[in-house]
Amino acid sequence: MVLAYLQMTHKILIIDDEEKLRSLLARIIKSEGFEVFEAKDLKSGFKKLEQTDIDVVLCDVKLPDGNGVDFLQNIKGSFPLIEVILLTAFGNIPDGVQAMKNGAFDYIVKGDDNDKIIPLLYKAVEKVHLQKKVQQLEKRINDKYSFSTIVGKSKGIEQVIDLAQKVAKTDSTVLLTGETGTGKEVFAQAIHENSNRVGKSFVALNCSTFSKEILESELFGHKQGAFTGALKDKKGFIEEANGGTLFLDEIGEMPIDLQAKLLRVLETSEYIPVGDTTPKKSNFRLIAATNRDLKTESDEHRFRSDLYFRLNIFEIKLPSLRERIKDIAVLTNHFVKQFSEKTNKKTLHISDDFLQKLENYSWPGNIRELKNIIERSVILSNGDTLTSDVLPYEMQHQAEKSTKSMSAFSMQSVEKLHIQKVLNYTKGNKAETARLLEIGIATLYRKLEEYNIQL
Repeated sequence: MVLAYLQMTHKILIIDDEEKLRSLLARIIKSEGFEVFEAKDLKSGFKKLEQTDIDVVLCDVKLPDGNGVDFLQNIKGSFPLIEVILLTAFGNIPDGVQAMKNGAFDYIVKGDDNDKIIPLLYKAVEKVHLQKKVQQLEKRINDKYSFSTIVGKSKGIEQVIDLAQKVAKTDSTVLLTGETGTGKEVFAQAIHENSNRVGKSFVALNCSTFSKEILESELFGHKQGAFTGALKDKKGFIEEANGGTLFLDEIGEMPIDLQAKLLRVLETSEYIPVGDTTPKKSNFRLIAATNRDLKTESDEHRFRSDLYFRLNIFEIKLPSLRERIKDIAVLTNHFVKQFSEKTNKKTLHISDDFLQKLENYSWPGNIRELKNIIERSVILSNGDTLTSDVLPYEMQHQAEKSTKSMSAFSMQSVEKLHIQKVLNYTKGNKAETARLLEIGIATLYRKLEEYNIQL
């Protein structure tokens, strides 16, 4: 099957000024199922390469308008995926050595090595096939994390994309802020893939996932015997990111003493693994993300102010889904198509009622929550249209909940009044309001929606 595939889909170019030999080679190669093109000199051969998607070139060394060994460099410079097999009437060791240095697939003697040509062609086209497959996979990875794949047409998201594209080409530290679920890691990946460090490592670490001791080991690495359970040396994320990008998510959760160590790395590019005494160097770009207000955190000594100012070289605030209402329809269509394909269903239609319920919802979990809701809805749907009855109960009845009258003596009425007072005190700063109320920012947004509190 592999041979049949190779025979049917690959094109061979023969460049030789000896017409009889060229025609003989063409007949032999055609009989194997390959498509063959012919050229009598280097000039006409290069023109064929520009006009046709050639996979392998069989090229004579001595030609009227030049030397095949030198011409090889021109081919590789313009068409790096093409493999070249050089043919010579007389074996010449220096030419053979130079041919291989210039990137030839092989170098063979006419007449003596004729029986090698067909096996060599199969090996060459197999290499071309693998190289093209790798290139396609790399393109798919790059496309997955390109800015063009970020869904949305609202002014807010377009402004954020514009900022991210501008900073991507620099080596500046970037601080991504915004609520949980707004797509901070997606933006971090896109910035990396559009930077000068593309092709190098992108490593991501969530600072809220680990205890202080484990986070220190994950970040800086450790030496064997540094602590109980350290059975061998371990590379840290800082070392893994050398030459590439380190993405630290939820950096606001990092313990204060580790913040001091991170600051030193950012200022000197040096760090010391846990249990070691010898400094190491790492050249990486840092992209950090948080859903906290780091300015407030640093003012109140819960986050180092010197690290905050070092991180805040270029801040990009990602808008919440509530601030991107017009993008909900676009995102919904995108996720419906994605999950319809995933569940082997025909792409579902979206009813007006379904979409209206989505647009009226407060989305405390932002895009991540919308994605989960759409996946659930697609799975539950029976017909060819998504209707509001497949949405979670609280989304179906949100209008009733928000318009329901409250008694002046109820706890809800007291709570609403208190939230309004704190909002007035903070001049509408929702992050500070949530902190003073000692509730999460997502909870605050739900309360604002539930009580229909206008800012």
